[in-house]
Amino acid sequence: MVARAKGGAEKVRVAEEASNGDRLYQRLARTIFDDLLAGRYAIGSRLPAERELCAEYGASRPAVREALIALEVQGYIDIRVGSGAYVRTLPGREDHPGFAITAFELTETRLAFEGEAAALAAKQITDEEIAKLEALLDDMTAENLRPKVTEDADRAFHMTIARATRNAGIVLTIEELWRLRSTSPACALLHDKARSAKIRPVVPEHRRIVEALKARDPQAARAAMRAHLAAVMDHLLFTTEEMALAEARRAAAGVRARFSANAIET
Repeated sequence: MVARAKGGAEKVRVAEEASNGDRLYQRLARTIFDDLLAGRYAIGSRLPAERELCAEYGASRPAVREALIALEVQGYIDIRVGSGAYVRTLPGREDHPGFAITAFELTETRLAFEGEAAALAAKQITDEEIAKLEALLDDMTAENLRPKVTEDADRAFHMTIARATRNAGIVLTIEELWRLRSTSPACALLHDKARSAKIRPVVPEHRRIVEALKARDPQAARAAMRAHLAAVMDHLLFTTEEMALAEARRAAAGVRARFSANAIET
């Protein structure tokens, strides 16, 4: 890896790029992309750790993580569990970084739309729809126990609430957000990482939403939905840390096993 100046100059560099209307993670990804293009990193070299990138660019960890995932989706870097981000290939002069909606952007959008959808649904949801939601909670519990996790019940749960608003625009919007969750490469990548880390839809969070809807309480329904989606954001943010911790525990267990075996032999 080629040495580089850090600190104020890099922060100014990222800030100056704000004028094009990009989000912070996109500006960060473009900056790292430019560094790759300039030859500041060699193929196989390790990028600075997330906390170093946060300090270098004056950015939050979610923004840094979104930038790295955007570059990973495009094949420029590899994010290795418990190790960091490594350069996989270098861009050519004619290459340009591209961006799809990220899992964090999508969850922020869902938080805004689905919170209000839950509040509206609370005013007109039927007993039959409540019963359907309760049945979906059981389906969600069963899906969480399967080796290969699916999210059919989770999606059906949220779409049932959307339809209970009796608003076609809300239904179409939330349906599109769920479609993007599986078709956007950046979203699919991070959700796959979450499933690999054994993060599952949290049934008690969904149950609190049902209880608020059953009480026909719009404020409680909005709060329960927003709390659930805020928790989803937290799960996405800490997915890589949880995977790294699991990897470290496995490595430590291997060391202990080798040490124990050597102790027995001696």
